Amino acid sequence: MIQGVTMRTIFRTFFSLFLIVIVWMNTSAIVWAEDETDLRLYARSAILVDAGTGRILYEENGFEVMPMASTTKIMTCILALESGKTEEWVTVSRNAQGQPKVRLGFKEGESYLLGDLLYSLMLESHNDTAVAIAEFVGGSVEDFADMMNAKAVELGCENTYFITPNGLDATKDGKQHSSTAYDMALITAYALENEEFRKIISTSSHSFMEKSGTKQYTVYNKDAFLNMYEGAIGVKTGFTNGAGYCFVGAVKHGNAEFISVVLASGWPPNKSWKWADTRTLMNYGTENYFYTTYMGEGQYGPVAVRDGVVESVSVEVQREEIGLLLRKDECIVTEYEVVTDIQAPVEEGQIVGCERYVLDDEILAEFPIVTVEKVDKITLRYCFVKIVEKIFI
Repeated sequence: MIQGVTMRTIFRTFFSLFLIVIVWMNTSAIVWAEDETDLRLYARSAILVDAGTGRILYEENGFEVMPMASTTKIMTCILALESGKTEEWVTVSRNAQGQPKVRLGFKEGESYLLGDLLYSLMLESHNDTAVAIAEFVGGSVEDFADMMNAKAVELGCENTYFITPNGLDATKDGKQHSSTAYDMALITAYALENEEFRKIISTSSHSFMEKSGTKQYTVYNKDAFLNMYEGAIGVKTGFTNGAGYCFVGAVKHGNAEFISVVLASGWPPNKSWKWADTRTLMNYGTENYFYTTYMGEGQYGPVAVRDGVVESVSVEVQREEIGLLLRKDECIVTEYEVVTDIQAPVEEGQIVGCERYVLDDEILAEFPIVTVEKVDKITLRYCFVKIVEKIFI
């Protein structure tokens, strides 16, 4: 008996130790997996997003407000494109001519097509060109900055403040010309919806003439990332003493499209750090995320109608298929809310609920659940007609 107890005790002790080891190994594996997602970037702020949905795939200090240098010109370019004036002539002012390097070097009084200047703006990041564009599109640099800020708000940027169209370090009314990696990703995702913007940022070189035909320029794309990474489509470099090296990049990988932003990715002489950071982010995205489509399939029963000529009304979801990037361990969940009853009269297409596609408590998409037919309210006239029908028919 004593020997039996002893053996049982030894067995239990051994089994407990075995479980502890297993738990420790699993915990270690989990910790290691989490550490693996620390990409060890040079940048003080970085983010990787799904260009199609804006979903964050990776971020380090992605919401920290910082100067963003010439990545500012992404907003300048898209506003100029949306002005509808790309075939109009821009006359250079003294203010535009006097901007600091990097500059195109045009002279006051010269005229250039706005569409040509956008290549100077995005390919070689000329500061004088940015001011000429701002003055032409907005009337003045200050008014154009107001347009930039209004557009940023429209796009959902909560921590962006534009002062200049070229991204030079600046302060105004106690505020700094600044943004966040996340906001710059939002702006870029919007800009990439414009095919002309895509064409500009992916062009290797562009030649153009001054209006008089006596002066010609050729500008070359300084975005080395275009030749560094398969599927790269730009977008914009930047550097100031305050911002450090910055870069907004985009990559198309099959049906997937990634946007990365790195801010303050080193200072001179570490010019290559921004490229290394961007490659690291894009590798993480392309190796861990795959493009898929999702569409809910649920059907919902009829909704009861109070005081209606019929007791219930059928409903349907005005849903759409969405495309997004997922990891293999992620799963989209369909959630819904529908009212239990509704007061007559009911209109066709009346909203009675919603269906949501949810991932990790984040709502990816939301669609209305609506009635499919009209239901009239019971009235005295309706009752009278029904009584007559029962009597005579």
